[in-house]
Amino acid sequence: MIEGASCASCVEKIESALKNVPGVEQAEMNLAERTVSVAGNVSAEDLIKAVEKAGYQAKVALSGSEDDVLAEREEAEWAYYKRLMWEMAIALALGVPLMAYGIFVGEMTVATTMERAAWFVVGLLTMGVMVVSGRHFYLGAWKSFQNHSANMDTLIALGTGTAWLYSMVVVFFPDVVPLMARHVYFEATAMIIGLIDLGLALEIKARGRTSEAIKRLIGLQAKTARVVRHGQEVDIVIEQVLLGDVVRVRPGEKIPVDGEVIEGHTAVDESMLTGEPMPVEKAEGDEVVAGTINKAGSILFKATRVGKDTALAQIIQMVKRAQNSKPPIGRLADVIAAYFVPVIMMIAIVSALVWLNFGPEPAVAYAVVSATTVLIIACPCALGLATPMSVMVGVGKAAEAGVLIRNGGALQTASKISAMILDKTGTITLGSPKVTDVLVTGSYHEQDVLKLAATMESGSEHPLALAIVESANERGIETGKFTRFQAITGHGVQAEVEGKRLLLGNEKLMREHGIELGHFVEKAEALAAEAKTPMYFAVNHQLAGMIAVADPIKEDSVAAIQRLRRNGIRVVMLTGDNQATAKAVAEKAGIDEYFAEVLPEDKSRKVQELQMEGEVVGMTGDGINDAPALAIANVGFAIGTGTDVAIESADITLMRGSLHGLADAIAVSKATLRNIKQNLFGAFIYNMAGVPFAAGVLYPFFGLLLSPVIAGAAMAFSSLTVVTNANRLRLFQVHQH
Repeated sequence: MIEGASCASCVEKIESALKNVPGVEQAEMNLAERTVSVAGNVSAEDLIKAVEKAGYQAKVALSGSEDDVLAEREEAEWAYYKRLMWEMAIALALGVPLMAYGIFVGEMTVATTMERAAWFVVGLLTMGVMVVSGRHFYLGAWKSFQNHSANMDTLIALGTGTAWLYSMVVVFFPDVVPLMARHVYFEATAMIIGLIDLGLALEIKARGRTSEAIKRLIGLQAKTARVVRHGQEVDIVIEQVLLGDVVRVRPGEKIPVDGEVIEGHTAVDESMLTGEPMPVEKAEGDEVVAGTINKAGSILFKATRVGKDTALAQIIQMVKRAQNSKPPIGRLADVIAAYFVPVIMMIAIVSALVWLNFGPEPAVAYAVVSATTVLIIACPCALGLATPMSVMVGVGKAAEAGVLIRNGGALQTASKISAMILDKTGTITLGSPKVTDVLVTGSYHEQDVLKLAATMESGSEHPLALAIVESANERGIETGKFTRFQAITGHGVQAEVEGKRLLLGNEKLMREHGIELGHFVEKAEALAAEAKTPMYFAVNHQLAGMIAVADPIKEDSVAAIQRLRRNGIRVVMLTGDNQATAKAVAEKAGIDEYFAEVLPEDKSRKVQELQMEGEVVGMTGDGINDAPALAIANVGFAIGTGTDVAIESADITLMRGSLHGLADAIAVSKATLRNIKQNLFGAFIYNMAGVPFAAGVLYPFFGLLLSPVIAGAAMAFSSLTVVTNANRLRLFQVHQH
């Protein structure tokens, strides 16, 4: 947790200081949250020293529960908010009457001894405001100066300090200043400090709303659990639940940890995790996830993941990491800000020199006013907040829709996707195929073929293998034992059962082993045309039959694919399945471009081919055999199920099985990037456009010179505008289908 950081140049400075510490691999600061995450082999003490040396304060966040960490941060923010409001009140209590006096009573000039005495008292009061309400600006500026750098505090300290110093010179030595220039600017110093403090306080208030998604996710966590120990059901705090504990959940209660149902039947509302509104039926053997709500029956389940290992805890960590990360467009703002402050200081000096040499009398007063106004109006607070505020809201919004974005880079790139590659099994289809046909030759019976095939496939985790084993179990066929099992990637499997050498797989596998297929080739083509996957089965190098398996297309796959295509995205299907099955599925799903019989290692080559054509490629798969392709794609999307959220090879995880999550992710990405651009444009253009007016470019034509007070108000509220615009994202509706 960082104290004293106020703008994008602070971010760049803190990150640089931390990256220079030996052992640090990565340092990412989130200005919106005032936190920095560091990865590497290094002690917290060394990191804190580096931050302090850079001119800021730091402390390690609590290592307790997420609730404790959030509560600690909120408490610190609330205390800071109250302090700023108190400081603002003190500054404006002096500034507002002074400003009213200048407008309605008379000129703030020093002519008589009485006026000198009165303004001396006001000068002392203003110094009190600078110490009490503006102390943090001057300390920050001094620390930056010690580190040979400059930031927002530097500009405010120089601006307000110059106005006060000039005014005190007028009070003490009026004769050294031309008569027309004997004007004091104590009201400007007090008002600027008060208005900027008010802007910072309002920004903190608005900033609190950006972490609503994290608060909601943390709020999903149960506080207690009812476990069965020594035959008794006892309520314990969630932290005391152990792996293997048997947990009781009654209707209406939250499921406290991840587990596997061992008794009972119920329906569970998983909408807050997956975005799916319909409750999911759960029975013995099914998995339940922490944070979801038990709707109907009472169940007992065995805890399989507790504490930081639960799906919900991983989701919270993933969302927080993503909110802390910066998209490339945000790093640009940090780089600009690093040069921005020194450039503004030079502009202020040049502006003052121009007024001194070419301006009308009182030239000194005009020089002070223009330099002060330039310094104040150009403070890059808004520039530093532009990106992190939008990223926090956008990532949180995506999480609410069951889309987990791993980092800011993926968030930005997803908005540019022009081609989407979809794996077939488990992505377009349900991924739980069923045996539809068993064809046999000669003296073989269906029971014999299924028994042998199920026995050899009982050693495989492949979805088609599971379908065969499940079909045998449904028919009451008992499987035997196999030996010398071997999976032949992209072709099939072979094994020995009861002394027989068995082969099960595609036509290529059979041809390689010299097995005659006869008229079964035509039958296979007919089955494939119906979107079924035919597998030849051979015993001792003789064809014994054929098993056809179908994997039904998900209910909403067709609508989701059409939604992607309406957004101008080229949709390509890849599958290891045969040509005919691939064609049938592609036609049903509304996909024009597909590639069949693609081996896992060839999928990444297909991604590269599309990239070479100039496409920005998204790859969607199950995150296991598709890992190389997911990693090489511009954005990798993993289809998750609510518990498998830590698929490391993907940039974005879709908690629902639905492909609508792809279009949702892209929609959120586009909305967030649009919001970031609006913020950056508003912040940067405001800073740049305000500088010429502050320097006095309008004076020769219209006799107008911007007041430092107006500059202070405008600068304070520019930050508030950025925060408010980022919060508009919370109104964005993700689901458009």
